[in-house]
Amino acid sequence: MIDIKLIREDPDLVKENVRKKFQDDKLKLVDLLVKKDEMWRKVKYDADKLRGERNKVSEEINKAKKAKDEKKAKELIKKAKEIPDKIKKLEEKTAGLIEEIRGLQIEIPNIMSKNVPIGEDEKGNKVARKVGKIGKFGFPVKSHVELIDDLGLGDFESSSRVSGTGFYYLEGELALLNQALLNYARDIMVKKGFKYVETPLLLREEIIDKVTDLNDKEQQIYVVDDDPKMALIGTSEHSLIGRFVDSEIEGSKLPIKHTSYSMCFRKEIGAHGIDERGLFRTHQFNKIEMIVICDPSESEGFFKEMQDISVEIFEGLEVPIRVLKICSGDLGDLKYEQIDVEAYSPRRKDYFEVGSCSNLTGSQARKLGITSRVKGDRITPHTLNNTALASSRALVAILENHQQKDGSVKIPKVLWKYTGFRVIKGDGGKKK
Repeated sequence: MIDIKLIREDPDLVKENVRKKFQDDKLKLVDLLVKKDEMWRKVKYDADKLRGERNKVSEEINKAKKAKDEKKAKELIKKAKEIPDKIKKLEEKTAGLIEEIRGLQIEIPNIMSKNVPIGEDEKGNKVARKVGKIGKFGFPVKSHVELIDDLGLGDFESSSRVSGTGFYYLEGELALLNQALLNYARDIMVKKGFKYVETPLLLREEIIDKVTDLNDKEQQIYVVDDDPKMALIGTSEHSLIGRFVDSEIEGSKLPIKHTSYSMCFRKEIGAHGIDERGLFRTHQFNKIEMIVICDPSESEGFFKEMQDISVEIFEGLEVPIRVLKICSGDLGDLKYEQIDVEAYSPRRKDYFEVGSCSNLTGSQARKLGITSRVKGDRITPHTLNNTALASSRALVAILENHQQKDGSVKIPKVLWKYTGFRVIKGDGGKKK
């Protein structure tokens, strides 16, 4: 949500930012917002002037009564009775303008970092760095679905019958590996100074509206038809940040660093859709998320710290990754800057997304009504979020990168203490 002060002080900067995001249709919204803001200030000025006049008339009435000037007192009382109605009309107009202004603020994208590459769509994303060595295989590489089927450790047919596509059953060693990954990522986050929090999986729809981009809600969020309407979270970020809606955080409590495990639910509507079989793109999955709420001067430092944690997690899993800078046209409207972490798939001979780290500066906090008091001054803090680990995507990466010629899968050393075994051998596809 764009800062109204920025619109007042530098609308040309806001327009240039809109152009860089290839959203020229929103340029007119900037002009309209400037106009509505001017109208609001004028109406507010008139209302304040009337309130001052009301106070002045009240004083004059008292003086007239003390002077026993009944005629003047009656005239002033008549005038005083007309003022509240005028003020009420101006207040109603002010409230309507505030609502229009907020709607326009939400439509206009956040100012981007100078580090964001300029590009119209995902083709404009840039590789920032690569970490890890891509392995060599002296045998035909299987996909994660083939491996799960051959090892007999998952069931996509039953889940399709009982829930539809985009769901799955995990069994035996694979299910234990899934839990091991979540525990591994959680422990790293706690060691890094993030407080572990368990959150609600359902939020009021209005909280989801304030936390997410409009397009994200429409294409990703399940809304439950209830009273009040509730929504299943697509990430625990929604609950972690939403917790602070309409609150003032004492500056001494910043930065707030929280991490959480949750099941996540997503519609996955759009160009990608849902995988018929497999763990890559599903309606339900498990994730360790992290968020930071901080002083504006610290957000760029935390942005680097958070993405470095994601890299460290996948280095420990011995999975080759790359860090991708998201370009202007592919960047969500609430975001200042974003990187994606992608793991290498030897099956595809390409990378796929396993995590995403975003700095939203003050846009999300402003939308949620989150403020902070620092040295007596009220400020809008900055918010950041990052996927520490989405276990289903991590399972895909481990299965494909650590598969062996005999069909087994080696477990990365960092997970041994969590799994209790070092190799996945499965049951050879036997039915349990």
